[in-house]
Amino acid sequence: MANLRDIRRRIKSVKNTSQITKAMQMVASTKMRRAQQAALALRPYASRLDDLTAHLYANIGSAEISHPLLVPRKTNGKTAVIVLTSEKGLCGPLNTNLLRDVMKADDGSKVYITVGRKGRAFLARLKKNILADFELKDSPTFSESKVISRFVLQKFEEKAFDSVELYYNRFVNTLSQVPTRYPVVPIGAGVLDVAKALGEAERSEHAEQKPDARGRAFYNFEPEADALLGKLLPYYIHLELYEKILEARASEHSARMVAMKSATDNAKQLVKDLTLEYNKARQAAITNEILEISSAAAMMAQ
Repeated sequence: MANLRDIRRRIKSVKNTSQITKAMQMVASTKMRRAQQAALALRPYASRLDDLTAHLYANIGSAEISHPLLVPRKTNGKTAVIVLTSEKGLCGPLNTNLLRDVMKADDGSKVYITVGRKGRAFLARLKKNILADFELKDSPTFSESKVISRFVLQKFEEKAFDSVELYYNRFVNTLSQVPTRYPVVPIGAGVLDVAKALGEAERSEHAEQKPDARGRAFYNFEPEADALLGKLLPYYIHLELYEKILEARASEHSARMVAMKSATDNAKQLVKDLTLEYNKARQAAITNEILEISSAAAMMAQ
């Protein structure tokens, strides 16, 4: 059985650790609330912008679509991958699960743009091609995130890569964060393709630009579609990236709060177990002393 002094030292050490994890839990809880509010507040605006872009994309007609952000291309076969991870650790398996998905999709043609120290360190250790690295604070602003999206758009225009995708942890709730792959460029790769197909079908049925049974109408654009897309689509990319950054930050602080709470609870349980062990050891020591005294008294009585 362990020495009583060693057990007391372990109990003291675990209690100190418990106080640290409790403080970190409180800090993470405060940051988590702010990050969650920011992410949830932006969702309606981002969703409305998705609808607007999809409606525009669906109704301008395929012959008029010539914007480079909408047209798939194959110049060098490279794909840029934006990886959003945390700057700090102690957030459970959050970064590990995300980076595992990133590596599953790695085929040798990927170049990486990292946002967060954990992702940069991981990819650098594996000697992956890191095109750029960015750092953001806990509460990034839209203007700060635009530095990243502007760099991505500039390199895309220079044909450094053919497409862009983003990996981040999508915030569901405090206990659930889902590693997610999101295609960024070309924009029409996902939901907008479906919207465009629906728009073309509707145009063929309503060639005279009259509202349909649901009250929707087709529009003439001012300025022209190309000029409108030139202004809207870069802003769409800026906002999409900003939204995903806020989601990643909300996921990070939520995961850290949960991890620190779990660590605090485990420390308290460990203190209980060590206290029980200490009491057993002390009781055994007292019993041995009583037996020694009784044996000595019996010997003297003889």
